[in-house]
Amino acid sequence: MIAFEHNPGLVAYLTCGDPDIATTRATALAMIDAGADVIELGVPFSDPVADGPVIQRASERALKSGTSLRQVIALGAELRKARPKAGLIVFTYLNPVLRLGIAEFAVQLADTGIDGALITDLTAEEAGEYISAMREHNLVTVFLAAPTSTDARLKSIAELSRGFVYAVSRTGITGQQKQLASDAADLVSRIRRVTKLPIAVGFGISTPEQFQAVGAFADAAAIGSAIVSIIEKHGTASVEPVARFIRGLRAGRLAAQAESLAK
Repeated sequence: MIAFEHNPGLVAYLTCGDPDIATTRATALAMIDAGADVIELGVPFSDPVADGPVIQRASERALKSGTSLRQVIALGAELRKARPKAGLIVFTYLNPVLRLGIAEFAVQLADTGIDGALITDLTAEEAGEYISAMREHNLVTVFLAAPTSTDARLKSIAELSRGFVYAVSRTGITGQQKQLASDAADLVSRIRRVTKLPIAVGFGISTPEQFQAVGAFADAAAIGSAIVSIIEKHGTASVEPVARFIRGLRAGRLAAQAESLAK
């Protein structure tokens, strides 16, 4: 179920199978318990176009351990049983879905209780078969909206999206940035004119300050590379460091609210 109970909501990404599926399972549960609203279950892919070096290295590690789309879906089923109310989205490129079959992909997501998917390199214009299969099973379809998207294209993306719209804060690839892109708020404003869906802002967000800043104009922030960097550093001992990072985002938000109320 996609619902942002916190303000701002947190969409947290993991590359599944990095360093192994057991660590991903434990880390995802800890992230949910620490305050993540939606977990993006990243499917490792050998030829990414949107991911920066941090997530590329995670994909390489996960592929070496043999992680597949079927394993990611099975992991989602386990997470659903353990945390029935958590938002669960498969985050992938199109090729693994085509290998499984679009119809079969939708059936397996529905059977396992995963809420839906975000296919990074699937454009709204080419998503007809995918949309039909996902709608048949009442599954969420999240599409990316970029600062370079025209207003007409934003409208198309919004009409085909379910759950939330993912606003890419800047052009380029994923990765931690020192500053939030200045045009992120403008992009969110343009999307709001064409949809009432929640809007999550991602790409480059990694600090409590950036997380708080996104909350001023968007419904949620999506964080990936910062989490994957912690996993790269700590390996199988990542669970508590990642949970501490998630709690830190929330703590920073609460501290800012308290400071505002005190003024």
